[in-house]
Amino acid sequence: MTDESGAPLLRIAVPNKGSLSESAIQMLREAGYRTRADTKELVLLDEQNQVEFYYLRPRDIAVYVGEGTLDLGITGRDMLTDSRASANEIMGLGFGRSRFRFAAPGGADWQVGDLEGTRIATSYPGLVEAYLAERGVTARLIKLDGAVESSIRLGVADAIADVVETGTTLRKAGLELFGEPICISEGILIERVGLEHNALVEQVLRRLSGVLVARDYVLVDYDVAAEHLDAACAITPGLEGPTVSALAKPGWSAVRSLVPKAQAQRLMDELWQVGARAILITELSACRL
Repeated sequence: MTDESGAPLLRIAVPNKGSLSESAIQMLREAGYRTRADTKELVLLDEQNQVEFYYLRPRDIAVYVGEGTLDLGITGRDMLTDSRASANEIMGLGFGRSRFRFAAPGGADWQVGDLEGTRIATSYPGLVEAYLAERGVTARLIKLDGAVESSIRLGVADAIADVVETGTTLRKAGLELFGEPICISEGILIERVGLEHNALVEQVLRRLSGVLVARDYVLVDYDVAAEHLDAACAITPGLEGPTVSALAKPGWSAVRSLVPKAQAQRLMDELWQVGARAILITELSACRL
């Protein structure tokens, strides 16, 4: 597809509402793309970046991309699997994480194999069917939209498969989790089968990867005496090695390195213990690696 000037356009689907929408839009904004100002906008043209965004129901995105109507899309791994669309996951985006688990009345000591011939209520029948098929289990799937934990008490199902956060809601309904997670989901970037990874596609991948790194890493700067330099650099090896520069103070160096954000405070303690001083942490807004 091209714009009015004939330049090629990349067509990307974005969730228009729901738990994935805000995070997806924020990530695209951090990656330097235009985002809609009005939630009623269904299509947005970002001429500068040669991208056309389509705001669609999260559950429909995998279908549109799988049919080749759109090039890329942001959806959930659970929704991609449930749709059975011919689309490929390119990368995880680090938001909207969730776990899908089986649950049944407490005290029954269920195993996945015990689901043979039972009724399972779920909002994701495609996902659950694929999981059971891999394990040779056949069950009747009851598709419900939300509040599936009530289905057992109302006599509609024998077990359920649902998103689980803390399990509190299930326990209140007298249900217990069993088996391993059916799916560990998160927001993902997907592509249509056969998509050529041209400059526009590669730009999207680089930008989103840069946002992920910027969210997970920080810059650490510190000064350290020559006799402690090797020990300090071993604590902060960075991605390709730390940057070391001589200071005006004889025998001292300034060091800069990328470190995982989650470990920053512990690493600062370790640097102090080996003799580093003037230790600073700087947040990242974007990067290219």
